[in-house]
Amino acid sequence: MNADCVISGLAIFTFNKMATPSSGTSRRLVQYVIVRSDLIHTLSWPLGAVITQACHAATAAIHLHYSDPDTQEYLAELDSMHKVVLQAPDEASLSTLSSTLRDKDIAHKLWMEQPENIPTCLALKPYPKETVQPFLKKFKLFK
Repeated sequence: MNADCVISGLAIFTFNKMATPSSGTSRRLVQYVIVRSDLIHTLSWPLGAVITQACHAATAAIHLHYSDPDTQEYLAELDSMHKVVLQAPDEASLSTLSSTLRDKDIAHKLWMEQPENIPTCLALKPYPKETVQPFLKKFKLFK
C-alpha cells in the first residue's frame, strides 16, 4: 500500500495516495463560499471582518461534514484545495439560497454573526462543481 503518514500533535493521520485526486481521478471538488456584498458596500463593514465571516463559514462547513467522503478527498490534497467565493447582494438573497440548498439536500452552513444573529455568508461542503453550480449560477464572483 502506498501511503503517507502525517503526525500532528498526538494524532497520526494516514492518507492513501491511491485514493487521492492526483492519482488520475479527474473529479474536481470545489468549496463554494457565498458572502453578502452589501456588508461592505452598503453597511460599511471593514473588509477584514467580512473575510473573517467567510473563514468561519468555510471552516464550519468542513467541520460539520468532516466524515463525508468528498470532504475527506478535498482535505487529502491540502495544497490543491479549490474554493470559489461568490457574492450575494443582500440578506434576503443569501437566506433564499440557503432555503433552496436545504430543499435540495445540498449540505452547507449558513453563518450567523453573533450576538446580532444576522446571516452574513454561507459555505457549502466540498462538492463536484457540476453538482452544485446550477444552484449558484446567478451569483457573481465576489469583488
